[in-house]
Amino acid sequence: MGNAGERLKKIRLEKGLSLEEAQKKTKVHLNILKAIEGDTITNLNPIYLKGFLKIYCKFLGVDPKDCVADYKEARCEAANIPLGKEDAKFEKKSGVLRETAIKLGTFKPSKKIKTATVIILGIVIFSIGLFNLGKFISLKSSRNNLMKERLAAMSAAVERKKEKPKAKTVSPSPNQQAVQHLTQKAQPTEITLVMSAKEKCYAVVKVDGRVAFQRTLERGRSENWRAKEKIELSVGNAGAVELIVNGTRFPNIGKRNEPRKNILITKEGLNIGR
Repeated sequence: MGNAGERLKKIRLEKGLSLEEAQKKTKVHLNILKAIEGDTITNLNPIYLKGFLKIYCKFLGVDPKDCVADYKEARCEAANIPLGKEDAKFEKKSGVLRETAIKLGTFKPSKKIKTATVIILGIVIFSIGLFNLGKFISLKSSRNNLMKERLAAMSAAVERKKEKPKAKTVSPSPNQQAVQHLTQKAQPTEITLVMSAKEKCYAVVKVDGRVAFQRTLERGRSENWRAKEKIELSVGNAGAVELIVNGTRFPNIGKRNEPRKNILITKEGLNIGR
């Protein structure tokens, strides 16, 4: 390699690196690095030598083109340099790959293989087309059957409507009309009151003029009364009670902690006094 090996060795020494450190970083066998620096490479394929040289130049920060050019112009001295395990494996794998590439490049399929390939592709394409055609026919048949079922159901519904007899309208008799009129105008025969406590509340209830309740109604409790004429109610906390008068609900009859007296309940409804 001329002066290339000496130049690389000089650069390595200037950087303060040993051959062992270079071998660990580059993974190139120590003997090959020594041979590169001593210009004693022989019995090594030029392709691999060029690759090792590029790796070593990049490690030292040198442009590989200069060293490779020197190598092409020089003649190496004879020397037997054993390869390491990793380099030997690399050379063996590269040889196998080259032979495989050559075989693949020169491979030409015969007419029989070409014919068989075309026939197989034709069978595959025909099978796919046949499958899609069967699927299309099946889908179309299903749609036709569904349409027939819907038409049959519509026809049956029309026939049932034709056969259904019309209901006769019967007008009520005069007596029935009188009973309905009295029922509509009938008022409740008695007065009802249901009182529920949302909070503790003192209350006084008079039923037809008589005191029926006079105490504190606890929270969550309910009481009910019935009267013929009237119910009088007084509460100490109007916002704490809820009333149901003759079936009508009154959720609020006043403000919280507001006393209410003279609440009158009759058949006509609820009359809240002051």
